[in-house]
Amino acid sequence: MLYKTHGTCSTAIDLTIENGLITACAFKNGCKGTLIGLSRMVVGQDARKVMENLRGIPCQGNASCPDQLSRAIQQYLDQNPDQK
Repeated sequence: MLYKTHGTCSTAIDLTIENGLITACAFKNGCKGTLIGLSRMVVGQDARKVMENLRGIPCQGNASCPDQLSRAIQQYLDQNPDQK
């Protein structure tokens, strides 16, 4: 799924979740090193736990790339209710 971000330097997040685990995560644009690191850290992790941990983290204003990732996970899970 490609999630269009809001209020961040990154413009989109390419996200895949299988059996409740994040199997792929890549940010488009933004702070390259930080976002590659964040992506690597969440791959293999429980999607719901990552979503809970990253929700509400601020950066510029009320948005941040971690918060946007939590929102992307929420949208993915809402659109794919078969994910645990």
